[in-house]
Amino acid sequence: MRYPSMTALRALDAVARLGSVAEAANELNLTPSAISHQIKSLEQTLGFALTERQGRSIRITYQGERYARDIHLLLANILEAGQRSDGQQVSGRLCISSPPGFATYWLCTHIAEFQALYPQVELQLVSPRTPGDTSDSSVDLFVAYGMGDWPNQHVQKIVSLRYFPVCSPSLVNAMGGLKTLDGLDHALLLHMIDYSDWRVWLAAAGAPNVDVRRGIVFADAHFVQSACIAGQGIAMGDNLISGEALARGQLMQPFGTEIESNRGYYLVADLLKSERPVVLAFSEWVKSQLQGITRLHPEPRRNGKA
Repeated sequence: MRYPSMTALRALDAVARLGSVAEAANELNLTPSAISHQIKSLEQTLGFALTERQGRSIRITYQGERYARDIHLLLANILEAGQRSDGQQVSGRLCISSPPGFATYWLCTHIAEFQALYPQVELQLVSPRTPGDTSDSSVDLFVAYGMGDWPNQHVQKIVSLRYFPVCSPSLVNAMGGLKTLDGLDHALLLHMIDYSDWRVWLAAAGAPNVDVRRGIVFADAHFVQSACIAGQGIAMGDNLISGEALARGQLMQPFGTEIESNRGYYLVADLLKSERPVVLAFSEWVKSQLQGITRLHPEPRRNGKA
């Protein structure tokens, strides 16, 4: 099999991105017929259709879209390799996948700082299907929640978590106070992903017999904290996600016991993508911002007292 020409690959990439042969021709300074010829030549080389007729225009086939995504990443890597050789600044597309909780309570309040440092970077932020999902091939770098077990990928831990129960002051008032662990028997517990955080914390706090299966299981920390602030129940907060709400008095910490979590937030990337300058720049920036975080909230309110 012979290698496709660079012109043909760029033609497909432009048509896939812009959705039009005419616009692709304008971007590449070619005629529309030349673009069509390059794509036809590429189809003959590959042995499958990249485009199909739709009225008077063409559209990319499903197989063509998948191939075009891979080609876009390839072209971006080639461009960055040239920039590294020329000593140019970090630039190009960077698609980051982040769980809604991490994005809402940390990344979205700091991301402009990274953009100011690297104005040539084209940032895109998306959400995964689950907090630990790293399957989206269009993503350059994942912020993933879990225990660090993503095989065959480049994995870096960015923050360790300590967790502890949190609830709204209004809920405590409605319950007539929450001074002992016995009060948890009469409260709705809010869970993230599964029951494990509550189960481990209750064992450490000396209340292993509390039924952790009562309550609601949420898919992400953002959902848990929103319900908790609204007084829907008692959640397991942590030193990263809950800091701002504790500082504002939207949440309080009814008990003093805090324990180290076996889960945390990690940067996860494909082994090849992890070496891209733009991925390295973002990774170093996130790590420097979160380095040394042990307590992101002031001395918490407990039992309704400041």
